[in-house]
Amino acid sequence: MDLQGDLIKHPHDAYQHLRDTAPVQRIAGPTGEPAWLVTRYDDVRSALADPRLSLDKTNAAEGSYRGLSLPPALDANLLNMDPPDHTRIRKLVSRAFTPRRVEALRAPIRQTADELLDALGTEGRADLIAAYAAPLPITVICDLLGIPEDHRRDFRAWTNELIAPDPSRPHAAKQAIGAMLAFFTELIAHKRRHPADDLLSDLIAVRDSDGDQLSEDELTSLAFLILGAGYENTVQFIGNAVHVLLSHPEHLARLRMDQSKLPEAVEELARYEGPALLAIRRFPTEDVTIGDVTVPAGETVLLSLSAANRDPARFSQPELLDFDRDASGHLALGQGIHYCLGAPLARAEAEIALAALLERFSSLTLAEPEPRWRPSLRARGLLELPVEYKAARPLA
Repeated sequence: MDLQGDLIKHPHDAYQHLRDTAPVQRIAGPTGEPAWLVTRYDDVRSALADPRLSLDKTNAAEGSYRGLSLPPALDANLLNMDPPDHTRIRKLVSRAFTPRRVEALRAPIRQTADELLDALGTEGRADLIAAYAAPLPITVICDLLGIPEDHRRDFRAWTNELIAPDPSRPHAAKQAIGAMLAFFTELIAHKRRHPADDLLSDLIAVRDSDGDQLSEDELTSLAFLILGAGYENTVQFIGNAVHVLLSHPEHLARLRMDQSKLPEAVEELARYEGPALLAIRRFPTEDVTIGDVTVPAGETVLLSLSAANRDPARFSQPELLDFDRDASGHLALGQGIHYCLGAPLARAEAEIALAALLERFSSLTLAEPEPRWRPSLRARGLLELPVEYKAARPLA
């Protein structure tokens, strides 16, 4: 099989083949360097919590896939850190994503969702990624950080260049990184002059009052990570969930009848078609045995969250969407100390986005039979989601 091509075009089929035949397989990583791909649930879950698998790039062997190449001011983030630095930084920001704080955001999130749906009118055709799944999380995370509205327009283009780079434009990703660095540098300088009641102002205050808690590079990198991960993953989370529901009309009808099932549905949708194909790359600090393969120290390990979530050894008939299954234990949002910091917020946004759609539109159908997925080994997301819709009732 054409492993690289199939992992992009037909990831679930390719992962099934690998789970059955080579659950720890040497592949070419997203940028061509060698890496070990792990696809069975037990192996992936165990590896996610293994302290010998480091996120620190200094533990990578020469020639191994290291992930995105970023300047120091964007690279000093949680996705490149082990304890104790990871523990220190995560503690500073974790209180912004507690269940209580997220609960307080539900009303503003619903207001934003309703405003976006108001703009669509009572019936017609639209791309739900551009009109709904993308602007909802960018509004939420920018409001949380305190980023003015007129600074948000370029962010999706920048992240597209990083997550799914166009081979015909080899310099575009580097240009996007430069633009993002300039953006965050200017934004932090502005917030220093004009602090407000927002997360970024709070982090700047921590940095300026006690540099031992947060360096300047760590501050900039943290803002970059919160905005990037909080936006990008949630776009895909919402877009994938809507597409799956529209492809399974019986499940859509069931949720229309009983929205109390939405929390369980969101967990199953995350398991079934989560936003991340792979966890962030890891580097063994010593030779590590995964399954029956020994991975040498320093070589890159890629853990497939998507493959693990469809492993029949963990989930019965995993290829079936089942809102009655116990989907707890899915790995769509990670596991261990690197579990997704914004998981409570992502879940809330997905629940609210789906509830608003179900209530607004009595008819919502796919306008194109075949989805166009982003060509990425890292992320699972749609380029667009064309739908036809009709409101359940006239707008007031």
